[in-house]
Amino acid sequence: MASSTSSSTTNKVTLKLLIDTKNEKVLFAEASKAVIDFLFNLLRLPVGAVVKLLNKNGMVGSLGNLYHSVENLSDNYMEQDQTKDVLLNPRAPVSSNEISGLLPANDEDANNTNNLGAGQTLFYRCASNCSDDFTCNSTTRCPHCRRVMTYQINYIGNNVVQENFATKNGFVKDVVTFMVMDDLVVQPMSTISSITLLNKFNIKEVGSLQEKVVEMGMDEGIKLLKASLQSKAVLTSVFIKKDI
Repeated sequence: MASSTSSSTTNKVTLKLLIDTKNEKVLFAEASKAVIDFLFNLLRLPVGAVVKLLNKNGMVGSLGNLYHSVENLSDNYMEQDQTKDVLLNPRAPVSSNEISGLLPANDEDANNTNNLGAGQTLFYRCASNCSDDFTCNSTTRCPHCRRVMTYQINYIGNNVVQENFATKNGFVKDVVTFMVMDDLVVQPMSTISSITLLNKFNIKEVGSLQEKVVEMGMDEGIKLLKASLQSKAVLTSVFIKKDI
């Protein structure tokens, strides 16, 4: 059964692939709860966060150009109550601890998390004290004087900001093993479904099938995200042909 492991710097999960060696193609993968939670969590990523993650890994299409346009745009062209940071660094939802190491953390999230104590959330206001406005993002510009709001104030109570974005237990139950198709179709695994798939793929020679256990960490997580936007053969692209 696919399982998960962790280290001090990143988490890794394992996948058991069933490979058609004759056609060099992944038929399906046996996956644990952690893998499925990671895949489902991709649906929650803001588009801006996806572009930022893929910029260094060959972003395809025109969204990368749109992202760079915002980067190069002077703050003078932005509305007074807006900041480019909300577009360049959109806050991605925090994943469960088990899969949090499979994609790089948003810089803003990482900074805020490091500063959070038990029951305490950090907020910021303008250092010139020109208004009563406050924010939880220390890079936000004051809507009145346009200075960056860096003066720290504390709110003591429940960590509402963190809880709104956290999915502590993931999405699926840890009671069954899941089957992930090459095109990321996900379903509970069973012996019958495995046999049905072999018939669907017209596998005549069982000897051409090979099991392979692979690890998925941050590098593979980013490649999988990119492949999911480009290909119908995601697992094959990332783990077999490695052309992503």
